Amino acid sequence: MRKVKVSLRPIVSRINLPTVLKTTILPGDSTESLFIATQVGEIFCVRNGVIDIFLDIRSQILKLGTSSGGYDERGLLGLAFHPEFYYNGLFYLHYSVAGTQGSGALTKPFMPNPCDSSTLNLKWINRDIHYDHIDTVEEWSLQSNGQSLKRRTLMNLRRPFLNHNGVNSLNFSPETGKLVLTTGDGGSGYDPFNLSQDDMEIAGKIIEIDVTKHTFIDNPPVVTRFNEFPVPIQETLTVIAKGVRNIPGIAFQRFYKQYIKYVGNVGQDLAETIFSFVHYKPIPVTQLTQAFSMNSEPDQEGFINFGWRGWEGTFPTSIIKECSANPTLEERTIAYYDEAVKTSVPRLQPLTSYFHEDPRPDKFGATALTGVQPYMGNEIPDLTGSLVFTDLARNEESQPPVRGVLAYTRASADCKLNDFSVIETNYNFGSQSAYYVSLGTNLEQTKLYLGVYGSMKVADFNQGTIFEIVP
Repeated sequence: MRKVKVSLRPIVSRINLPTVLKTTILPGDSTESLFIATQVGEIFCVRNGVIDIFLDIRSQILKLGTSSGGYDERGLLGLAFHPEFYYNGLFYLHYSVAGTQGSGALTKPFMPNPCDSSTLNLKWINRDIHYDHIDTVEEWSLQSNGQSLKRRTLMNLRRPFLNHNGVNSLNFSPETGKLVLTTGDGGSGYDPFNLSQDDMEIAGKIIEIDVTKHTFIDNPPVVTRFNEFPVPIQETLTVIAKGVRNIPGIAFQRFYKQYIKYVGNVGQDLAETIFSFVHYKPIPVTQLTQAFSMNSEPDQEGFINFGWRGWEGTFPTSIIKECSANPTLEERTIAYYDEAVKTSVPRLQPLTSYFHEDPRPDKFGATALTGVQPYMGNEIPDLTGSLVFTDLARNEESQPPVRGVLAYTRASADCKLNDFSVIETNYNFGSQSAYYVSLGTNLEQTKLYLGVYGSMKVADFNQGTIFEIVP
């Protein structure tokens, strides 16, 4: 693939960890403004070069970084503007709710053991007690006086662990006009309860929400399974995909009269994976719950399955152990052989995978996929029509300082596994660490925005910079 070089132009600096970068046109304006959501609960608006606070919900966000040495995957995770935002002022938030901290679903770290079947079939029990926190998805409205008000709660979700809650988790589909929620598998590691493959579990799915159905339910119940939703909420939901580990959002690229959908699945130990698909057949939640009540299987032809937890990208999910006789070597054992076999045929094949260890000189060792965006602009012609993605940090021996990675791939007409290429970045971060934590684009996908943070810890404040990626 062609070698591409880009520069980074700073837009905003010294902000908190940026989770979402999006543009929209404010009512009364003629040009787009850039919106930056931070994990701690601020939303900034960059308008005509001036940065202002659009909304501050820090008081409504769970206290972050207290139970994990400063690292956290909760907080303000999703922001999406209604396609008619210019006219109706509606936007949507996904965040972890203040005061909902629980003790977690397991008392000790989880690791599957193929020699002990009990570790392969754990159940999440006593969920109203054994959980980590509660996430909410809400509809808000921008008023004519410039203030924002919450209109309604779409759903409240109980999450088993601190991690894998999704990020950049709310996006509108230009195909269906529905709000798309991407949820992670609930966290820990290796999906201990196999929530991602269970049709009734909300965790590990991509869900469409029909926000045109004005379902106003005061204080919707806190749920973990689809059949726990009240029927009026069930009727607004369809499920696009399952087998999700953790997702930095879904992206749509117009291709003639249809859209290519891109989804990145964050890896466990071996690989980071990007999937693409055009055609899919979502399943209404009412149909899923009816099939469950009748103990039958719903029709899943055309339904997307990314294969987790049986598969990690192109590999069966494996446990890595050092070889006792030679610590420089590693043994990789398939963790869930039966599940890998079961999902080997129905799972979607990846567009590309990149690996935590990669001996090829022009590649890099991965840490975690943090953003996936199509680029349709002409300013960087070598990237036009390609899919750009970000990794948190190069997995290299030469530390510090840490550096994130920009790379790109392309969707191939034959849908076969494609290669990727690193994008060289012409910017001097000096001695400061630079984790690439988020990637965004404008409405026409002709600009790319990169969120960089000087630490992996959300509790280390004001270390963020937003860049535009330029020639």
